[in-house]
Amino acid sequence: MWGAIALYGQFENFMSHPYSSFDCTSADFEKAALNRFRSLVTFLPQDCKVFREPWDCSTVLCLDFVNCPDYLNSVKKQAHLLVSAAQELGLANAIIFRIGSKFMGWRGNSY
Repeated sequence: MWGAIALYGQFENFMSHPYSSFDCTSADFEKAALNRFRSLVTFLPQDCKVFREPWDCSTVLCLDFVNCPDYLNSVKKQAHLLVSAAQELGLANAIIFRIGSKFMGWRGNSY
C-alpha cells in the first residue's frame, strides 16, 4: 500500500509542475504504475507484455510471454515477487501467465 501512496505522491508532484504537458487521466496513472512495476521486477523480459484486465469481480495483472515463451518457467518461479510488487503498487492481487490467448497459470496473494 505504501508503494501505491508513494507512486501517487510522485504522480501528484509531477502533475503540479507548471511546465508539465502530462495529460492527467487514469490511463496515464496506470501506465506510470506499470512502468514502475517493470522497474521493480528487473528479471521480467522486455518482450513480455504487461497489462491489467478484469477477471471475475477484480482486476488481475497479465503477463503475456507470446514474444518470449522461453522465459515463462523461470519467471513463474519468482511469482511471489511479481505479486508483491503488483500489490505494493496497487495494480492487482493476482498475476495471470499467458502465451498469447493460452492460459499458462496464475499466482495470487497468500493471505
